[in-house]
Parts: sequence; structure tokens; C-alpha cells
Amino acid sequence: MLQKQLDLSLITAQIVQKLKGSNLYAQLERQAWASLQRPEIKLESLKEDIKEFFKTSGWEKKLQNAVYSELTVFPLPSHPAAPPEHLKEPLVYMRKAQGSWEKRILKSLNSMCTELSIPLARKRPVGEQKELLNKWNEMGTDEPDLSLFRPVYAPKDFLEVLINLRNPNYENGDSLSFRTHLGLIQVPLKVKDIPELKEFFVELGLTTGQLGIDDSTQVPPELFENEHVRIGHKVLAEQDSAAAQQYIRQGSPTALRAELWALILNISGQPEDVLYYEQLKTNVIQHDLLVDSLIYKDVKLTASNDDYYFVFEDYLYQVLLCFSRDTSVLGHFAYNSASPPKSYIRGKLGIEEYAVFYPPNGVIPFHGFSMYVAPLCFLYHEPSKLYQIFREMYVRFFFRLHSISSHPSGIVSLCLLFETLLQTYLPQLFYHLREIGAQPLRISFKWMVRAFSGYLATDQLLLLWDRILGYNSLEILAVLAAAVFAFRAVNLMEVTSLAAAEAVLADLSTLKVMPLLQIFLFATVT
Repeated sequence: MLQKQLDLSLITAQIVQKLKGSNLYAQLERQAWASLQRPEIKLESLKEDIKEFFKTSGWEKKLQNAVYSELTVFPLPSHPAAPPEHLKEPLVYMRKAQGSWEKRILKSLNSMCTELSIPLARKRPVGEQKELLNKWNEMGTDEPDLSLFRPVYAPKDFLEVLINLRNPNYENGDSLSFRTHLGLIQVPLKVKDIPELKEFFVELGLTTGQLGIDDSTQVPPELFENEHVRIGHKVLAEQDSAAAQQYIRQGSPTALRAELWALILNISGQPEDVLYYEQLKTNVIQHDLLVDSLIYKDVKLTASNDDYYFVFEDYLYQVLLCFSRDTSVLGHFAYNSASPPKSYIRGKLGIEEYAVFYPPNGVIPFHGFSMYVAPLCFLYHEPSKLYQIFREMYVRFFFRLHSISSHPSGIVSLCLLFETLLQTYLPQLFYHLREIGAQPLRISFKWMVRAFSGYLATDQLLLLWDRILGYNSLEILAVLAAAVFAFRAVNLMEVTSLAAAEAVLADLSTLKVMPLLQIFLFATVT
């Protein structure tokens, strides 16, 4: 009990410290000073009166949402004496693996620099700045020669690293159960089984109304949909992040989704946010980075060839180029197992005071990175709002899909959860695919790394991302991946090669997410 109180007081102190540097704190301070002029504020009961004023004027709700937002990304409580790297990742072998992976990425980037004789960053000449500014809203029409550029890495390269992960303290002797040797992921992490998943995703149960099932044309809207929409309007009127997060677990009505996601992510679109976005844009106009070419190449290879997303090509360039310059993203490395790469000012190699983070946001884009932004373009058409939503989605969720950690929503745990679910509940299918050299994870990994973006139809993808936000967890990605295999199990039992298995699972665009999840979690005999 005492430990819980200590943890709570530590978390409170850290959140207070974090909020003190925020814009909200300055606004609250201004409002408190302004309220002193009001007749209902009495000197003898000053504290209580100002609290009451904040409550009635809606500022208390804004503060609650800010605290709630901090809590959702807050690292799990640990010992006060724990070093900072322990907060990033408690397991030493995971930290080492992440460190060596980062070195590989940086080596790949540097070798590209050397081969192409291109600097990591350069100031654009004035003429080039003007040209870029003029075509800012139509960058998709630009066709730079990117044939010599290659993605720094692709998901399959990352999978090979995860397959080779081992815990040095873990005895790989004969005493281990047979099951642990079947999958590709060989690290002992605790993942949920189906009973635990049922408990965690209880609102997805068969007896609860779901958008994605109960809003189909065969179901009269008065049975569920109308009432759900009415409650949605009420949640938005209340402006309560926690209520919105609970509500969205049953899915968001299409017309309310943009506002609900912004409320959950605590993004209000203040004028200063627009100004900040404009500053990032200015940075893009003034300086050319090597990663800009990687972003161009990625958008051209992925979103530009996608039937759903090719129309958003210009938005993707704007958002991703600004994202690469945003130093506020560096803050998430406090709870990310990764560390931002460093570069040195020319001629000062190895001298720490001349070290800079490169790119400025600390995130090197990989093949498929632009697909994290693409679906959001359906919801937000104002570039600064779209940018803020993506940045918040990234620092809450997406970074976990390409860094090595033991977090339950980290990609290693998701891979292990996927393999464990298949081995436990579809053992014949798992064994068959393994025997023909078609390990299921080799097929499903790319789905999970991209959070299914570019694989599902957009309406289905947004219903899936509703649940990611609602449960503040990425575990649903592994459950859906297992559910897809279960759905196509009959066909998969017939295949005799990896290529044939991939062909069976090549097109997921006709799948309906919610029925698959419900059947796998709640209608399968366990």
C-alpha cells in the first residue's frame, strides 16, 4: 500500500513537472490571474474559488485531459533508483539488440551518403527555396531521380534481427517444452492467452453492440447505431478524453471519428500549433536533408501505388518532411527503447559538443513508414491538424512497431503473441505451415509492422485503429493477424509452399475486421 502511494506521488510529481513547461500551464496561469477581477472570487477562500472557477469555465476538464494524455504514455512505475535506460527498456539484452540494430541503420545511411557523395544536410540556395515554396501543395508532381536511393531497411530485414534475439540468461536445453521451439521468436516474454484477451477486450464481446457489425444494412439502425451516435455526440459535448476512449472501444461513427480521435489524443488545434507547423515548414524550405529523399522514395514506392491513398501524395510529403524536423518528437525517447542517432558537424567527428541528432526528430524512416500517415488523410484535411494527429499517434503507438523492446505492445511481444495464439489454438495449421517452410510470422509480420495500413480496406482499418486508441494497446494487431490465418485455415492446409501460402493471404481488402476478431476471441472453443 505504501509502495503504491509512493509510486502515485512520484508519477504526480513527474506529470506536474512536465505540464509546467506546457502551453496549457501558461493559459491556466493567465486565467487564474484574470479570475481575480471577478466579484465571486473572495480573498478568504481564494484557492477554493479559483478551483470552482476552473470547473465552471471548462479549464478543469482541459487539465484533466492533459493529465490523462500524459498517463497513457507514462512508463510503468519502477524503482526510484532505477537508471534512465531502465525506464527505456528493463531487459539488458533487448537494449543491446536495439543498440546494435541502430548501428546497422546508421551504417547503412552513412554508406549511402558516401556512395552518392551527398551530405546529410545542406542549406538550400535561395532560388531552390522559392521553387519549393511555390510547389509546396503539389510536391507529388515533382519527379526527382531517386533511382540511386534505397530504403535504409525494410520490415523483412527487421524480422531477421528479431528472429535472432536470444536471452543469454535463458537455458536453451532439452528441458524446455516442445512448443517453444516451433515459432521463430525465441525469447521468453509473458503474453496474454485467449481467456486473458477476452477479459482485456471485453467490450468486443458477442453481446455488446459494435460498429463494424451492428451498423450493416441488414441491421435496423434503431437497434444500436442511432443510440451509439447519440452517445457519441454527448461524449464530444462533454470534451472528456477518458470517456471518449471508453466509447470508441465499440467503434466510432464515421462522422464523429476525426473529433473523437483528436479528443482522445488531446489535440485541440490551437493557433500556436498552426504557427509551430509553419515553423517546421520553414525549416523544410530552408534545409535539404538526405532523409527527404528517403521520404520521397518511400511515398513513391508505397502510398503512390495504393488504390486508396495515391490521392494524398502531397499531404504525405508535407507531413513527413515536417515530422523529420520536429525536435519535440525527441521527448518520446524517454520511454522508447531506441535512442536518436547522432551526427557530427563536419570536421568535428567524435567531439560531443558538436554532436547533433540526425534527423532532428531522431527517427530514420524505413520502407512503408508513410503508410502510418496515409489513413489519417481520410479524416483530417487541414495539414497542421493532420500533422499533430500523426505525431501523437506515432509517439504513443507506432514507434513500438519498429523498435526492439519487451513492452506488451512492442513488436517482439506482438510477434510472440501471434505465434502463441496460432500454436495453441490452430496447432495443425501451424505445424503444417512450419513443415512446408512457410512460417506464419514471415507472412504476418509486414501486416503488424504497418498496423495493417495498406492491407485492409480503409473503412475496416479505421475501425481497427478505433480499438487501438480505445484500449491504448497494439495487441489487437496480433489477434487480428491470428484471426486472418484462422479464417483462411482451410485453404492454407492445402498449400505446399511459402509462395502458395502468401498467395492465399495476398489480398486482405475484402475482410471485415470486427466479425473476424469476435469469432476468434469469443466464438472459438478454448
